[in-house]
Amino acid sequence: MEAEASSLQAQQLQHLLAQVASHRDKQAFALLFKHFAPKIRAFGVQRLSQQGLALDLLQETMTTVWTKAHLFNGEKGAVSTWVFTIMRNQCFDMLRRVQHNREDAYGDDIWPLFEDSDNVDGFGDHMLSEKLLENMDKLPLLQRQVVQGVYLQELSQQELAERLGIPIGTVKSRLRLGLEKLRSYLEKHHD
Repeated sequence: MEAEASSLQAQQLQHLLAQVASHRDKQAFALLFKHFAPKIRAFGVQRLSQQGLALDLLQETMTTVWTKAHLFNGEKGAVSTWVFTIMRNQCFDMLRRVQHNREDAYGDDIWPLFEDSDNVDGFGDHMLSEKLLENMDKLPLLQRQVVQGVYLQELSQQELAERLGIPIGTVKSRLRLGLEKLRSYLEKHHD
């Protein structure tokens, strides 16, 4: 009996999605949204650890369901499997963006090493530049190219990847490694 109920539910979900795909039926979409929202939100809270990001995940997932409903193929799987696959992919994308933002902010960690309230007339800025350039020369060539490109030439990571002819992931890795080494050099000589 329970198998029939879940089968009927699966059939209902497929019918609702078909209505969204063929007629842009807002009532059918509202029922799909009501059915999936609690599950997507709970998954988002568990994986993303923030209520706001969980709500973003819900919105992104259901927007994709609305816009791509016509791509669903019932022969390949159930509606719930399709929706949860979209949800999982959206979650991965969000986690990548969060990680990307953390990596972009990593470079800010080296600047407090040079903050000194005794700096007068820009002398501290000159010392900072001198120490950074001196230590940057110690970096391996590939890491130095990326750090210089991002921080001295003020290129975006994407621009730098295109200029060097390498994947953006490689730029990010080299930047992270270079900044870690630079920070290590600066902390070691900051007494």
